[in-house]
Order: sequence, then structure tokens, then C-alpha cells
Amino acid sequence: MTTTSARTTPTTRAWIIAVFVVFTLSGLDIATWLGRIPSVRDALGASTFEMGLLVLGMAVGSIGGLTFAGHIVAKLGARRGVQVAAACLAVGMVFAGIAVTLGWGFAAIWIALIAFGFGNGLCDVSMNVSGAAAEKAGGRTIMPLFHAAFSLGTLAGAGLGALAEALEIPVAWHFIVLVVVTSAVMLVAVRAFQDEHRFADAEHTATDTSPVPTQVTRWQVWAQPSTILIGVIVLGMALAEGSANDWLPLAMIDGHGLDNAAGAAVLTVFLAAMTVGRVAGSPLIDKFGRVPILRISAAVAVVGLGMLIFIDNVPLAIVGVVLWGLGASLGFPMGMSAAADDPRTAALKVSAVATIGYVAFLAGPPIIGFLGEQIGLLGALLVVFVFIIAAGLASGAARETGAAARPTRRGRDADDGGEPRLQADRTADRR
Repeated sequence: MTTTSARTTPTTRAWIIAVFVVFTLSGLDIATWLGRIPSVRDALGASTFEMGLLVLGMAVGSIGGLTFAGHIVAKLGARRGVQVAAACLAVGMVFAGIAVTLGWGFAAIWIALIAFGFGNGLCDVSMNVSGAAAEKAGGRTIMPLFHAAFSLGTLAGAGLGALAEALEIPVAWHFIVLVVVTSAVMLVAVRAFQDEHRFADAEHTATDTSPVPTQVTRWQVWAQPSTILIGVIVLGMALAEGSANDWLPLAMIDGHGLDNAAGAAVLTVFLAAMTVGRVAGSPLIDKFGRVPILRISAAVAVVGLGMLIFIDNVPLAIVGVVLWGLGASLGFPMGMSAAADDPRTAALKVSAVATIGYVAFLAGPPIIGFLGEQIGLLGALLVVFVFIIAAGLASGAARETGAAARPTRRGRDADDGGEPRLQADRTADRR
């Protein structure tokens, strides 16, 4: 579906493709680190709790990146945000790889992960803001497809990580070669990004009942109830996704008796399920809306995680991993789309919502690591249940509003206080 002739130009198509490339490479970078966590643990001789503290370094950097991202993107644009992020990702990963291989110790790796995390947080907001604008340019739901590209990148990164583990390739060489390629390609691709601010609509109605001024501050965005509620959704689903990224290989190794290579391979299965869920989810969201899909996703994630924890059978546990991945696949992209519904506040609101979500990455590793020391990693993952349920309960905040409302919901949205004129415009945009 397209909306105007301008939205079918080669420039717009190149922009969308560029966003896909950046999402893919971002996922590849992150999964490259995650896939080598078993080797990092062995090199350090670290306990589960110590590994939780190590992963915390990346979360701290990510929070810093998210904090600055709203201002960088709002003032300089998403393109510049990705450029700065690519440099930080390269510096952090190269330093981390060398620190692991040369045995520089815990502190050096932790500092490297802060730089890597800063780049990850900044890239996250930048590519999501640009992706939301590209979604409006395309006239249909494509944000889950962007995140499916991210999942494809994580799938490739995890697969390469499992191969590197099996071949015992030094972490430094693995990280250096990969990040030089990914950062270079990212810097080339981002040149096709367009100005996301040109899609701001002066007549757009904000999700909250009070009108949004033309210029808003970060604190005004945080004061909006919708920001907090969408943040809860992203928090719960980010923990569902992030806890697997951080702990699934070690949970399979320690809880189900697999070796390092097999544990990394199970992470690949999870990421493959995430990818399938995101590709299949876009048409479902267009048909049924964000809220029903979010609630179903939360239920599927809970069932899958329960199978992994409570069933002492590796094949069935892997089936649970698949369900967990499918259930966790759509929460984060739907939350980002909901945060960017109003183009005037998109950069700041995406930054705020992503910051709330990254609390999962900040608090999750040490909490799960500490509990894992006491009751084992499988038992510690029960914490994730609570947050997934909370995400499901808060899912109503992600309902499409104003110009983001689905055309098929025109009558219902009008009854709920939406703006029929904007929805009619959206309907007229259909080919």
C-alpha cells in the first residue's frame, strides 16, 4: 500500500532499504557479542553472578546512549545518530575482543562494553525513529519487518558465534573482522536516510487527552501517561527478549547439560523463532491491531518459557524456546511504533520508552545472575514471567490512534473518540 506518488519514489525505496540494512547490522553486532559469552566466561573464570555484572556494563552504556539519543536525533536527525553509533560500536567491540583474548581482565571488558552499549542505545533510537517515518512513507505496517531484519542479523551473528565457538576462533579476531565490515556498511547505507521530520502533521492528535504543543521537552513527554504505559509494554517484552539473549546459552548449558557450542546453537533457534514471528506478525497486526496481537504474544511467551523451565527434556525445552521466541518477537517493535505515532514527539518519546525498556537490560542481568547463584538459572528466569504478564495487561496503551489508526477500524475508532477525518484520509491513501 502506498499513500502518495511521493511515497513511491526511488528515494523513498532506498530509504526503506537502508533502514533494513541498519537494523540487520545492528542485530549482527549485538549477537556477535552474545554468541561468544561462553568463551568470555571461560576466559575470565567468572561465576554466573559475575557474568551478570559484566553484562550490566553494556546495559549502563545503553542507558547513556538512550539518554542522549533523544536530543541527538531531535536536533541532528537519525542519520547523524547512526553515524555516531557506528563509531561507538566499532570502538567498543574491538576493545572488548582484544581485552578478552589478551586477558586484560574484567574491568577492561566492562569499560569496552559501556562504549559498545552506548552505540547500541543510540543506534536503537535512531533507527527506530527513522523506521517509524519510513513506515508512514510506505503506508503500511513494516516496523515488525525492520525488527525481523534485526532478528536476521542476530540469527546470523549467533550462528557465526556458534561456529566460532566450535572452531575455537579467538574472540579478538572474530570481533575485529566483523565490526569493521558492519560499521563500514552501516555508514554507507545511512546516506540514504531521509529527513524523518517531514512527516510531522500539524493536525495530528496526540495519544494523551491533552494537546501536544509544537515544541515539547523530554520531561513533558515523560509526564504523558501513554509514555509510561507503552514503556511497561516495552519493559516486559524487552526482558522476555533480553533474558534469552543474556542467559539462554548458559541456562541450556547449566540447566539442561549442553556444551558451549550446543548452548550457543539454542540461542540461534530462539533468534530464528523471533525472526519468523516478526515476519509473520506484520500482516496480523494490520488485520487485528496491536492490542490483540500483544496479548496473544504475551501468553505464548509465558507458555514457552514455562516449558523451558519446568520440563526436564531437551527436545521439549527447545520447543519451549521456539514458543518463547515467537511470543517475544512483536512486543518491542509494536511498542516503538506506538511511541512514534505522533511524529512531533517521536524522537523524544521513542527515547523515553526505550529507556524504560532498557531497565530490563540494566536490572535484569544482575537480578537473574544473583538468583541464578541461589536457585539456578532456570529458576531465576521465573522473574521474567511477572514482567511479561505486566506487558500483556498494559497492552491497551499501544492501540492505534489518529493517523496511525488502521483503516479497517474507522468506525470503532470514531466511536472511541478518534478522528474520523484522519482515518478517512488514511483510507483514501489505499491503492
